[in-house]
Amino acid sequence: MMSLSKPFTIINFIFLSNLLVSPTLTLSQCRDSCGTIPINYPFALDDGCGAPQFRHMFNCSTDLFFLTPSGSYKVQSINYDKKTIIVYDPAMSTCSILQPHHDFLMTDIQSALIPPTSDTVFALLNCSIDSPVLNHYSYLCFNFSSHSCDELYGSCNAFRVFHLAANTTSPPCCFTGYDTVKFMSMNVLDCTHYTTVTNTDGLRGIGPLDWVYGIKMSFAVPDSGCERCVQSGGTCGFDTETEGSLCLCSSSSNYTRECAVGSFTAGANGVTSSILLQAFFVIVLIYQLFCPL
Repeated sequence: MMSLSKPFTIINFIFLSNLLVSPTLTLSQCRDSCGTIPINYPFALDDGCGAPQFRHMFNCSTDLFFLTPSGSYKVQSINYDKKTIIVYDPAMSTCSILQPHHDFLMTDIQSALIPPTSDTVFALLNCSIDSPVLNHYSYLCFNFSSHSCDELYGSCNAFRVFHLAANTTSPPCCFTGYDTVKFMSMNVLDCTHYTTVTNTDGLRGIGPLDWVYGIKMSFAVPDSGCERCVQSGGTCGFDTETEGSLCLCSSSSNYTRECAVGSFTAGANGVTSSILLQAFFVIVLIYQLFCPL
């Protein structure tokens, strides 16, 4: 049996017990940015990070993209204070470019958790006179900031082709909200193209050439004790099988609330540490009693 050069003291005991029970506080591998855009809770890029409600909604290549059934939408900015995110559809028509029409689709979960805001307007262009939004559902169309269809067709090079093709009056258009395109496809709406404009409350007197094209969405942050986890040095995440909330503290230690050094109550790792500490304490007592120096 190896002999010790000096007796154990309370200092020795505290030092060795800390080695046993203190988890390594190396943060889990949850990326916190994509390009210049910070990635904070509830969003995440890596599975098991962030809130499970937003699982698999984002992808980071060279840029950050919001993923929906209708495509990938480039994220232009995320405002965590105002809880808004602005995305841009690279396949969407704007005042300067006309592209093949397509639908904007979101899953039911996305529509509930991160819907377009009320100050995002969908402009349905080149509609047929038989379009439902010009007949039975005409109440879905509204005037925003005193802008008109003729203004869009006359000011935008990309949309002027609709006016020229009509030969006489400009074809109908419809300014509407997200719920319209959520429940009716472009084929049902009988409009060939659409564009979206954000911050429409501040566009009175501003022409289409200077509008901000894109889709602003709002989100809520789930109340899962994340703040407590972050304050303890952890990263908020979840179990990928059960989707139960976790505080990701290290590569080997995950807890349900916070990363507490030497915690004996949060998870299996804490229980193991507690058993080891008790065993070590017994060994020290036996040594002091039967192996005096």
